[in-house]
Amino acid sequence: MATFRSHVLVCGGTGCTSGGSDKVLETLREGIKANGLDKEITVVQTGCHGMCEAGPIVIVYPEGTFYTHVKPQDAKEIVAEHLLKGRVVERLLYKEAMHSEAVPHYKELPFYSKQVRLTLRNCGYIDPDSLEEYVARDGYQALAKVLTEKTPEQVVEDIKASGLRGRGGGGFSTGMKWMFCAKSPGPKKYVICNADEGDPGAFMDRSLLEGDPHAILEGMAIGAYAMGADEGYIYCRAEYPLAIKRLLKSITDAEEAGLLGENILGTGFNFTLHVKEGAGAFVCGEETALMNSIEGKRGMPRPRPPFPAIKGLWGKPSNINNVETWANVAQIMFHGPEWYANYGYDKSRGTKVFALTGKVNNTGLVEVPMGTTIREVVFDIGGGIIGGKKFKAVQIGGPSGGCLTEQHLDLPISYESLTAAGAIMGSGGLVVVDEDTCMVDMAKFFLEFTQRESCGKCIPCREGTKKMLDILIRITEGNGREEDIDNLIYLGTQIKTASLCGLGQTAPNPVLTTLRYFRHEYEAHIREKRCPAGACTALITITIDPAKCVGCTKCTKACPVNAISGTVKQPHLIDQDKCIKCGACVEVCPFKAIDKK
Repeated sequence: MATFRSHVLVCGGTGCTSGGSDKVLETLREGIKANGLDKEITVVQTGCHGMCEAGPIVIVYPEGTFYTHVKPQDAKEIVAEHLLKGRVVERLLYKEAMHSEAVPHYKELPFYSKQVRLTLRNCGYIDPDSLEEYVARDGYQALAKVLTEKTPEQVVEDIKASGLRGRGGGGFSTGMKWMFCAKSPGPKKYVICNADEGDPGAFMDRSLLEGDPHAILEGMAIGAYAMGADEGYIYCRAEYPLAIKRLLKSITDAEEAGLLGENILGTGFNFTLHVKEGAGAFVCGEETALMNSIEGKRGMPRPRPPFPAIKGLWGKPSNINNVETWANVAQIMFHGPEWYANYGYDKSRGTKVFALTGKVNNTGLVEVPMGTTIREVVFDIGGGIIGGKKFKAVQIGGPSGGCLTEQHLDLPISYESLTAAGAIMGSGGLVVVDEDTCMVDMAKFFLEFTQRESCGKCIPCREGTKKMLDILIRITEGNGREEDIDNLIYLGTQIKTASLCGLGQTAPNPVLTTLRYFRHEYEAHIREKRCPAGACTALITITIDPAKCVGCTKCTKACPVNAISGTVKQPHLIDQDKCIKCGACVEVCPFKAIDKK
């Protein structure tokens, strides 16, 4: 194998790829070859580095120089200056928000300083299409150890001892779940990976599948051995073409190497793995609906019991875990359960991956030990709120989760603490909002999503969420009634209690938590016909103060519907019938003469 003096890593995750990283990769390789450096320097396309806001990302090793927002023309400069002459391209280095000083090395970035990357250890570091690079990072060592040194029962006990809990939302003990399936009688069993990630703003599973697919394959093979399964499915939504492409290649490579398929590593253990593409129904993230979809049926949940461990895919005992759960298995078996249990907080062990999005400076993929506070994630890792605005809330757990407020900033992240506060861990979506966000409108947004994605099988979810949505629409349009708040609480409580599956049981969470912590905003909408955040269009009035307006005409040029009239150097007027309340005039007025309230 060739030895190179420098390795140039280019992020090939979906985010950076959409920003043109493929062209950056091509330009780097062309420049390196043109300068006769191709025997000294190699360029590697990796998975997601995590800091999505800064993409496309390029890191030069061994220095660890971290370049951000790299364009093809910038790649030429990196070759000419850094790789050829050893001079760092200062203008491409990361700069913290509100600071001009550049950070040259990725390890010095605040974004990474408080992270512990166990699940994401290979994402952004290896070529996900290379089995050899995964093996070089101790890949498949855990599988070999398990198959040659441990009984299936010992593997289950190790997973139980590690404290690993399901990372898909429920937080149930993974070891206990495996034990139920292992003890279920029958010659045929299945293991399934739930990669049907559908939460708005969530991309944890996608990034793992794109950046480290072999980790999921190895984890599933270990689980299959522990539970007595010889066949498995990865259920991945078809909207993830890059993840599916890399999964299929990884499965083929592993089979050719004797790591999947028949007689794995000569031990007599057989395990065949398939990829099933889902059509994008959010409800198929529920395990029984997912199994129906694999079987070619409509994706609708089944009543439980019987649970999948007893009667699952095609009526056989089955075990379903999500992508992040499977990705932890090999490391637990390689390092030992005590190693993994050493991380975490209280009954929540290990780390958790979050998709950090919204009104925060450093959006991206974040992995922190359980017990890390929300403040550390939002302000230390996320770099605080965009534009220095005030933090208002964080929606955690996706559309099935709940909103937490400023009073929860120092809350340690764990399954129990989030549940007590009215939210859930969920799969790991974390959306930050600032003072300009209307919490009633935000609750409406998430309820619109879950109501649209309801399969319609059970009445509480099908009819109840529609009724709740009708009330929220009425409130945000200025037609709220005094009894609406009590009705929302009643409906939400009944839907949570009576719905068949997890979608309906958690759908009211965004509404109930915003009512719990932001009831005053609902009351302002209903009683005062006012949106405190100035976000609900029907409740906004935009006016021009004639005492402040100097007739500069900037507002007339900015208005997209010609609702503003007036002559130069004279106060202007807004036609309220034409005004669409977009706020463009407010943003451009240099004299603060336009008021939006």
